[in-house]
Amino acid sequence: MSGRAALQLGERERLIFALDAPGREQALAWVDRLGDAVGFYKIGMELLASGDYFTVLDELARRDKRIFVDLKFFDIPATVAGVIRGLARWPVSFCTIHGWHAGMMQAAAEARDGAPGSSPGQALRLLAVTVLTSMDGNDLKQLGISGETADIVVERAWAAKTSGIDGVIASGQEAGLIRAACGPDFSIVCPGIRPGGPVGDDQKRTVGVAEAFARGADAIVVGRPISQAADPRAAAEAIQVEISSSFK
Repeated sequence: MSGRAALQLGERERLIFALDAPGREQALAWVDRLGDAVGFYKIGMELLASGDYFTVLDELARRDKRIFVDLKFFDIPATVAGVIRGLARWPVSFCTIHGWHAGMMQAAAEARDGAPGSSPGQALRLLAVTVLTSMDGNDLKQLGISGETADIVVERAWAAKTSGIDGVIASGQEAGLIRAACGPDFSIVCPGIRPGGPVGDDQKRTVGVAEAFARGADAIVVGRPISQAADPRAAAEAIQVEISSSFK
């Protein structure tokens, strides 16, 4: 089983902004503030808790923004399959599931393929979370997982691909290894991007913008380097320029 071809991204859709906001008003204020500097938004658990999740999702779609649902589904295969069938009815480009269980990933892929949805070019694509970028080898050992972090990430990426998943969420540190193992039609989206280098926050396996794309990333997720900048829109535009330079 294999996933769909990698999602075709527009020139300014390779930057995905992590829209971590406590509610609708704050989320849409960020969309207004960033304007056309950002064309792709990731909405996650903080917004879900507000009760405004699908209201914001609909508004992003109305504004012609791409949407990445980052809720990291992880449950028994039948439950995850039901979630994917439901989510496929919404205008979502990416959603995440955990990449720790082959049976669950296969059930999710089958639900995606069987769900009524939009055209193949716009249909929902699944991304498996390999190892969170806030974790390193010591964290994995504490969970009873032995081996080098990079080896574990590649192993999980390959398991995702063979289960029919469309791509992975992984640190840019492992993007080149994943690309070599899984080929060109497998999406790699890299969070933990730190344009100015590590800043001592909770992200441990970080890379810069150019490095992520040089190693094979299709898109990057950026949150705090934009939201905590003195001028967030200028920060997003600077990242867009660096991305554009990576493809010349």
